[in-house]
Amino acid sequence: MAAFIQKLFKSRKANPATAPRTPAKSEPSQPSQEETRQLLKKQQEQQLGSNPDQAQLATLAIDGLTATIRLEAAAALTDETQLQQVQKQAKGRDKSVYQTVKQSLQSLKEQQAAEAAVRQRIKTLIGQAEDQAASEDLKLYQARLEALQDNWSEVQSSATAEQSQQFLEAVHQCRERLKQMEQARQEQARHREQALQRSETLALLEQTLNDLTSQESSTLPSLSALDALQKTQENRWLEATRDTQVEKQEQKDYESRMLALRNYLSAVRRFTQARDTLSELTQVAGTEEADDGHRQKALALLKEIEWPSDFPQPAELAPVRKLAGKPRPAQPAGGNRDEQKAAAEALHNTLPKLESALDAKQFKESKQLLKLAQNQFQQLDGRQRKQLQARMQLLTGQFRELSDWQGFATEPKQLALCEQMEHLADQPIEPEIKAERIKELQNEWRDLGGSSDRSLWSRFKAASDTAYEPCKAYFEAKSDLKQANLHTREAICDQLEHFLANADWSAIDWKAAERIHQTARQEWKSAWPVDFKDNRLIQKRFDELLKQLERPLDDERLKNEALKQTIVDRARALIEHEPLQEAMEQAKALQTEWKAIGITRHREDRKMWQAFRKACDQIFARRDAQRSARQQAAEEADQAAQAVLAQYQHLGAEADDAVLSEARGAVKQIAGGALSGEVKERVQQLRQRLDRITQARAMANTLESWKTLITDKAQGRLADDALPPHWAKLSNGTDRLAGKDLAIRAEILAGAPTPEQDQQRRMEIQVQRLAEGLGNGETETPLKELERLVALWCSQPGGDDVTPENADRLNRALDAMLASD
Repeated sequence: MAAFIQKLFKSRKANPATAPRTPAKSEPSQPSQEETRQLLKKQQEQQLGSNPDQAQLATLAIDGLTATIRLEAAAALTDETQLQQVQKQAKGRDKSVYQTVKQSLQSLKEQQAAEAAVRQRIKTLIGQAEDQAASEDLKLYQARLEALQDNWSEVQSSATAEQSQQFLEAVHQCRERLKQMEQARQEQARHREQALQRSETLALLEQTLNDLTSQESSTLPSLSALDALQKTQENRWLEATRDTQVEKQEQKDYESRMLALRNYLSAVRRFTQARDTLSELTQVAGTEEADDGHRQKALALLKEIEWPSDFPQPAELAPVRKLAGKPRPAQPAGGNRDEQKAAAEALHNTLPKLESALDAKQFKESKQLLKLAQNQFQQLDGRQRKQLQARMQLLTGQFRELSDWQGFATEPKQLALCEQMEHLADQPIEPEIKAERIKELQNEWRDLGGSSDRSLWSRFKAASDTAYEPCKAYFEAKSDLKQANLHTREAICDQLEHFLANADWSAIDWKAAERIHQTARQEWKSAWPVDFKDNRLIQKRFDELLKQLERPLDDERLKNEALKQTIVDRARALIEHEPLQEAMEQAKALQTEWKAIGITRHREDRKMWQAFRKACDQIFARRDAQRSARQQAAEEADQAAQAVLAQYQHLGAEADDAVLSEARGAVKQIAGGALSGEVKERVQQLRQRLDRITQARAMANTLESWKTLITDKAQGRLADDALPPHWAKLSNGTDRLAGKDLAIRAEILAGAPTPEQDQQRRMEIQVQRLAEGLGNGETETPLKELERLVALWCSQPGGDDVTPENADRLNRALDAMLASD
């Protein structure tokens, strides 16, 4: 800043005025009374013009030779005591002096009252800021703090350094409070999000289990998909329960559903791995080759797979179960019904105790109670075991998790803390952050209760000392930095003082002076941290120097603000000015004038600029009126289209025909409007989707009617006039095909499976179709060819092949065709 101040000043040459010499008189004569009076008058005038003190002015105000001298002296008085004395002496003697002094006293009292009001307001704002920092009323906390800061900015220039420090400390506490409030809000939002994630996880698991329970036995879900689902939901639950409170029932619901999913996934995995053995036993089942060895092998395989009873068993297991024979009912271990009842009651008494021990994380008690419960469970018969099996599996899983947790006891945690501290020592992070992290690790060590292993404690202590070594050097350097910053602030004050002593305000560069003011504040703020006690005096000096610099700057700003306000008024007058081109040219000229005006207060300049810009925008808005009208029309068209899209975008295949027809009509009506590219594309997509739904529905209806004709033909109740007229043409010229071949051809077209016994025939027909296609050179669509097959089925005379079984195969092929479309 010193270099900047030096550039501001230019060397000036002093032009001292030489006093004229009065020619000496040889022998002055005795002055007359009038000459004496004139001489005294001249002396008083010279005294008045030589910057007299307040006591001299008071004497002149009373004893001045002329009324002019007395009034001028009275007007220059500012000391309250001297003013009161002159008022008392002038009362009844000199009315003009008396009135002048009286007005000066009144002005002085008003000034003192205003300064007292400002001081009182400063104290009030400091008190309000401190109350705000300690207040428990969090409603509109941010707004109240901003209002306090706005009010403080109005009186900040009149506050002392200590008062400014007090207010800033209170504001800092308020901001810390706001930061805590924001952290609390974020924490609440995190807990809500975690609760939502847990709810969605439970719902997804329940839906998955319901889907698996209700699925057909002929199909199995993808093993990789189930495995991915299990792992993602486990990770999701882990994140949703981290550092938050989870209800016991919610945790139990998750564990029971995840346990069921794990059991099913394990069973599917074992089933998949045993497919070769299943295939071998399936081929033997129902034949004369089956013997007791095969039965034992089937029993062992079923026991190994251990398919959960709550889920539908795969169709491949049916022949193996048949081969294994019906399992014998398990003999109750307890004998008669009374013993079974007593064993069940004992188990019912043990299970709540086991749940309480598991909830309390009591490993030893849980282990004993689980062993007791397992022994009691073994004494029950199969019927009663089935009722309690899920609960026992859940409690066993909880004990397994508790057992795993026992491995993370105090010593492994302390080893982990040692490793973290050693890792922290090697990390090049900021010293203050590192020191805070060291403190956190030390607190965690203390929370664990210390360690009886001295070598482990020595390792942790050595790692702590190593990690803190760069922090120690940093804090020592920070202390030196405070002293350097204090010296920097002293230099800033010296430079400001030099600038103010040499400034020529009549020819100064105001923008440069304002930059000096801004630079001084910025450099002062950058010279931080400093010791608070050492900074008090230098802060007071800096504040006084800033006030001296701000006074002329404020005067210049007020003058420039008046000029800009004049420009704003002229711009407003041009809003309705005609012609428009002339108004626009004058507005541009006003913008040039605006840029040429000097410094202003930022807040006032922003207000006037907004008013000026608003007036200019209104001037130029007339030119854009037509363009805006066109744009508005386009926006209205888009809004109308958006309403239709919002109403029908979720329409699916389940919609009624009337709703579907209504949607297609509405889309057709808006499609021709002047839409934007994005909206037009969305309308086109909706139109195509509605067309696909309509076509799919028509196809479904057509296939459903074909299925009815196929079934009626197989049952011998199909009337000749029930067939579509064009089917006669489809069936003419085509060789008669057996019912089974028609079914196989339909399965080929639809991609449906063919029974094992007809696989060889399916391959022959595929070869035949390939040859027919190569010979004709013409191909039909799968749906058209399928219709021809249905026409042949319905038009040919009945026989052994036109059976309900083949009719069912044809209908399943039609269903497969509909599903794949």
